[in-house]
Amino acid sequence: MTEPTITQLEAMPGDWQRALAVVAHPDDLEYGCSAAIAAWTDEGREVAYVLATRGEAGIDTLAPTECGALREREQRASAAVVGVSEVEFLDHRDGVVEYGIPLRRDIAAAIRRYRPELVITLNHRDTWGGVAWNTPDHVAVGRATLDAAADAGNRWIFPELIEQGLEPWNGVRWVAVAGSTRPTHAVDASAGLERAVRSLLEHRTYIEALTDEDPETYVRGFLTGYAQATGERFGGRPAVAFELLGR
Repeated sequence: MTEPTITQLEAMPGDWQRALAVVAHPDDLEYGCSAAIAAWTDEGREVAYVLATRGEAGIDTLAPTECGALREREQRASAAVVGVSEVEFLDHRDGVVEYGIPLRRDIAAAIRRYRPELVITLNHRDTWGGVAWNTPDHVAVGRATLDAAADAGNRWIFPELIEQGLEPWNGVRWVAVAGSTRPTHAVDASAGLERAVRSLLEHRTYIEALTDEDPETYVRGFLTGYAQATGERFGGRPAVAFELLGR
């Protein structure tokens, strides 16, 4: 059965203080989500990033050892633009991230460390809207994040984490899926959109390898177009959409 499309998006809940964003690669959060993160940090909320890989397989002309270090630097600079100082890398291999126990354990450990109320991840489904195939890394990390949000609260799953001083955390109230084909909620991007542009531009080496367009023209066009299209379902304001899942 096909799920009905929600035509108007609700505002994201605001009664939380800490969020943890878990994605596969550098730049995953900057393609559409960072305008919301900028708005949240402006409000005094705490947001941390956990990335499964360093994106070391992402640029054909750079060897992974060189590329991974470069993309890590770009990601840290990108996060700083939107007010995020905590950026952690789990060092799974870019391009071949596997859904399974090790990945779930690593993400559950991160959730226990940061103790968020809101967890953010990226589209975990096979396609982007049924027309473009999603990457295995996104699918694996998104699925594992959904599972780890529950794993983090169960002391009998990964008991070795308790031995490491990571007590169970049952405080995750929502998982927000960015880039979802089934969005339910949105965040006004008006105040954060310009910083979102600057944040994505920090990934300049990757963008220059991705497109022949002028990087600023490409980035501004992509993010503005996305925010405006989403805003058509959010009172006409530029917006970032999420599929909000409660626990």
